[in-house]
Amino acid sequence: MADEKKPEVSFAKLERGEEMFQSLRRPLGVESFGINLMSLHPGQRLRVHRHDRQEEVYLVLEGTLTLLIEGEPHEVGPDGLARVGPNVRRQLTNPTNERVVLLALGGSGTHEGRDGLAWADWDEEGPGREPRDIPLPGDLPV
Repeated sequence: MADEKKPEVSFAKLERGEEMFQSLRRPLGVESFGINLMSLHPGQRLRVHRHDRQEEVYLVLEGTLTLLIEGEPHEVGPDGLARVGPNVRRQLTNPTNERVVLLALGGSGTHEGRDGLAWADWDEEGPGREPRDIPLPGDLPV
């Protein structure tokens, strides 16, 4: 019996527990970038660090992160994003009385641009077209 190729799809659930780090890259099978859920309890902080090639993006989900960039504080609140490039020293801190929960995504290399293909619906055959050439579908009934 031939091996059936399974779609390259995986799922994970964020665990907003007591752990400081939850790696999401491994359970999802992500190979091209890092992704971690991080929880900083009141007063916690991480090491001052930098990366040689990797840029990082932080998405704050709960609380207010104080991100020190070369020692200068920057507050990032809920739904806020921050990008820090390679060779920039940074430290993630939580000087507040509330927990801070964030997603940290990191990667290196040049973005290849749009490589997607789109179809008007599930019944459309063929190799697909540029996404901008297909109008957005109508909304679902609610």
